[in-house]
Parts: sequence; C-alpha cells; structure tokens
Amino acid sequence: MVTHMLSTAEHRTDTVIDAAIAEFAKTGYLGTPTTSIAARAKISTAYVFKLFPTKEKLFVAALDRCFERVVEALAEGAEKAATQAPADVLDAMGEAYADLIADRDLLMLQVHAQSAADVAEIGDALRRGLGAVTEFARSRSRADGPEVQRFIAFGQLCHLIVTTGLDDSSSEWAAVLTEGIRH
Repeated sequence: MVTHMLSTAEHRTDTVIDAAIAEFAKTGYLGTPTTSIAARAKISTAYVFKLFPTKEKLFVAALDRCFERVVEALAEGAEKAATQAPADVLDAMGEAYADLIADRDLLMLQVHAQSAADVAEIGDALRRGLGAVTEFARSRSRADGPEVQRFIAFGQLCHLIVTTGLDDSSSEWAAVLTEGIRH
C-alpha cells in the first residue's frame, strides 16, 4: 500500500488555508490582516505571501476549501439517506450540512464571501463553489430543478437564522422562519 506523505510546503499550505478559514470567518475579507493568518498558522507573513501572493488568492483558496468540505459532507450525507429517492437524499444532505456548519467558520466564511463578491476573484470563486454544490446536489439526488432550488434556498435560510441569532428571538415572525429547522 502506497501512502502519500505531504511535503512541508503542502502541509504548510493546508495549515495556512485552515488558519485563513478561521480568521476570515471572524473578521471577513477586508477586516482580516494577513499577519493574523500567519500568526494563527505559526509561520511568517512572508511565507504566507510566498504560498499565496495576494490576500485575494488566499481568500479564494479558503473559500475553495470551504466548498470542497461542503460537497464532501453532502456526499457523506447522501450515502446515509433512508432511501435513494430524491427527497430523502436531499434531506440527508441537509442534515449533513447542518452537522458540518455546527462549526460556524465555514458558514461565516460563505457569508463574508457574499459580502466581498464584488472583488472579481472572490465573486468568481463564490459562484464556482455555489455551482459545484448545486450541481452535486442535483446530480447525486436526481432531483428536479425546483427541488434543488428549494434545497439551496433552505440552506441560505439556515445561514440567515444563524447569522441573525433568530433562534434566540421570541418574535412570532422569527418562529415562522425557524420552525422545524436544525442548523
């Protein structure tokens, strides 16, 4: 059995991307200095720039990794579906996504990416990631377009509930939005 050992550069790249996800999730694209990512990764800022020549490229790498993890979680969820009926597969994917974003970093990174989508590279990466998630959900579940649209919309509603703290609201309108949603 041949196993692949990560080179030091590959390991550091992964470490920097993980640090970037955590830091960008806290303070967004504009509010996060590269120095804070370097400090979290325990490497020099110069080395971060050696791996990622611009902050945009680092944010895009973090966002790409985020969407890779989302698709992986959806795939794992689909395997656990009660049946292979499209609705059951989408439900299982939704449960897996809810488990994944229990760690809020991936969710908040997506939210911050939406707020920075006017930066061309980030907007492109966001659309590419959303496209990958949508296409995976459609092809794996074999659901029709409206079912997949509801699945994606439901996920965005989960994001809204979490980022606005609606779970803690006693308002009737908040109860309408949060009814039956686990995130």
